Amino acid sequence: MKKLKLKSIGAAALAMTLLFSSCNSLKKLTREQKGAIVGAAGGAAAGAAIGSKKKNPAVYAIVGSAIGGVAGGIIGKYMDKQARDLEDEIGEIAEIERIEEGIKVTMGSGILFDFDSYTLSATSKQNIAKLAEVLDKYESTDILVAGHTDSIGSDAYNQELSEDRANAVAAYLMANGVKRSRLVVMGYGEESPAYSNETEAGQDKNRRVELAIVADENLKKQAANEANSVAFGSK
Repeated sequence: MKKLKLKSIGAAALAMTLLFSSCNSLKKLTREQKGAIVGAAGGAAAGAAIGSKKKNPAVYAIVGSAIGGVAGGIIGKYMDKQARDLEDEIGEIAEIERIEEGIKVTMGSGILFDFDSYTLSATSKQNIAKLAEVLDKYESTDILVAGHTDSIGSDAYNQELSEDRANAVAAYLMANGVKRSRLVVMGYGEESPAYSNETEAGQDKNRRVELAIVADENLKKQAANEANSVAFGSK
């Protein structure tokens, strides 16, 4: 089994949590600030920790929706369990990363689709069905499904292809029991490369679908209530 990747943003995460404390909805974050990791008010520390604003929309969604504190730690334990289950089910074909209070799942499009296609293969459907089973088990989460392409072709074409691929994955998740209300589906085209597009290897890695899994509002409330109980119980 591969070892889970763990990422801690530390102080920068706290800055981001404070910055976006009123924007605790994944839908609001991704639709209003698509792909933007740090705005002008974000500060250099947060920007340096998270990276270029065009590179990490999934990380932005995770860090931007965090609540921090004891409640955040409770959510983190919930995510730890889910990440282990994801690693067991799809760890051989996907990269599973625990980031603060969320999980980032990266699937190369070469595993999901043929080149220049958004039709899922039979094997891809089996893997996404396994993914859906875990997501359905941990139902107190919202999920960003983000499609990405390399820079080959026009901006407009790549944008449409990324949307089609994200929609294909989301549709099959829904077909396997994941509620539509939990999903935010977006295409980022070629604007958020994870690697350089100057090499074939980089282009291949940039053709991907990423999932950002974060606590929904109910889980946040439950975690806050539990944290309060612990705090008052210790007095």
